[in-house]
Amino acid sequence: MQRRPLIAGAFFATSMLVAHAAFAQAYPSKPVTLVVPFAPGGTTDIIARVIAEKIGTPLGQQMIVDNKAGGGGSVGATQTARATPDGYQLGVATVSTVAANPAINPKIPYNPLTDFTPIINIAATPNVIAVHPSFPARDYKGFLAELKKNPGKYSYSSSGTGGIGHLQMELFKNLSGTFVTHIPYRGAGPALNDTVGGQVPMIFDNLPSALPFIKDGRLIAIVVAAPERVAALPNVPTFKEVGLEPVNRMAFYGIYGPKGLPKEVVDKVSGAVKKTLEDADVKKRIAETGSLIVGNTPDEFQKQIATELEVYKKVVALQKLKLD
Repeated sequence: MQRRPLIAGAFFATSMLVAHAAFAQAYPSKPVTLVVPFAPGGTTDIIARVIAEKIGTPLGQQMIVDNKAGGGGSVGATQTARATPDGYQLGVATVSTVAANPAINPKIPYNPLTDFTPIINIAATPNVIAVHPSFPARDYKGFLAELKKNPGKYSYSSSGTGGIGHLQMELFKNLSGTFVTHIPYRGAGPALNDTVGGQVPMIFDNLPSALPFIKDGRLIAIVVAAPERVAALPNVPTFKEVGLEPVNRMAFYGIYGPKGLPKEVVDKVSGAVKKTLEDADVKKRIAETGSLIVGNTPDEFQKQIATELEVYKKVVALQKLKLD
């Protein structure tokens, strides 16, 4: 009489294994959407499209980029958190969406540590303060002197309130004893457009999206957040060099899904991204942006998210920051 439940249990377990194996073989059976939480033209969008264009072969399906800007990345991140955990809607995780924004916004509708399934961190990239050529200084010493001489005269653009550009600039202001007014945008693309156009005198941005404008002289790089000087900008110091090491933090771009994502999906996507990162053209295009390939494990990515969240919680407390 007692054997039937055991047999039934064994049958159920075997059935689950078969079902998972079938799911792993079948996924993905249709295109996968990758939600980019910022407007086109920014670094997050650039990195996402480099991967999406090449991942079709190792993934077995097309990956479609869908830009959902707003709220410093929280609109797109919320959409990812609320997606069905079947692997057909994933998102790009950035420091803004999983650390900076949650740190400043107590009402954000997701928990970055529990509402997502980290898959892989694609790349990390330096950040840069750059000014319009009309700004009366072209190096860090002159830039700092101008800000100190004219507190409140200047403004800066960022990808949005609570984004990494916003919080890193606020940390810079605190440590340097300067005051610059924040003008948030719905992504780095629009912020760059207005800074390049001269409507805003400076921007704190990810280097890949700003670099083309710096190279052609439409923006002037002042200081970068990077482990060492960037090869493309050999004369531009790092924040560490100018005595502001706490600001010297890189941005990152990873892929995650909603919580409860099956391990089969995580393994499939992670493996496909790693294969894509081995492509010579992908390596070249990511390197050209000034970014460094990461390609880590889900557990490692989870730890990175937790570390950055703690850092930016401290920045918010230090600057007594609140949403506008």
